[in-house]
Amino acid sequence: MATTRVVLERIGEPFHFEAKNASGNSVHIDASASIGGTGKGVRPMELLLMGLAGCAGIDVISILRKQRQAIDSMRVEVQGERGELQEANPFTQIVVKFHLKGAIEEAHLQRAIELSLEKYCSVAKTLEKSATITAEYTLNG
Repeated sequence: MATTRVVLERIGEPFHFEAKNASGNSVHIDASASIGGTGKGVRPMELLLMGLAGCAGIDVISILRKQRQAIDSMRVEVQGERGELQEANPFTQIVVKFHLKGAIEEAHLQRAIELSLEKYCSVAKTLEKSATITAEYTLNG
C-alpha cells in the first residue's frame, strides 16, 4: 500500500498556510475572502482541480510519448461546478479542457484523454465518486 504524506503549517493570520510534501515542495493555501481569507494562497477546492489537471496532464503526455507523438505545447484548464448545500459544497460537474499543439494524431489524443480520466488518473478516480467529469480538447487550434 502506498502512503502519501503532507504537512500543513499555519504561517499567517487568519488562514494562511503552507503545505509541504515529503520532498520539501510547498504550496500556499488560504481561505476565501468571504470568510476572512487574504488571498495569500490557493483555496483548497482549487487545489483539487489543480491536482486533477496535473494528474491528467502527466498521464496524457506519458501516453502520447509512448505512441511517439510530438507534443510542442500543452495547457489544461479545469472548471468545477459545486453544489449549494448548507455545509460542504462538493464538486458535482467538472470539465477538463486539454489544449495541445504538435504532430499529434487526433485519435491518439482522444484515446490518451480517455485512458487518463477513466483508468489511470488517481485524482479523477477519487473525484468521480461525487462529480461527473467530462473532457474537451483542441488540437493545433
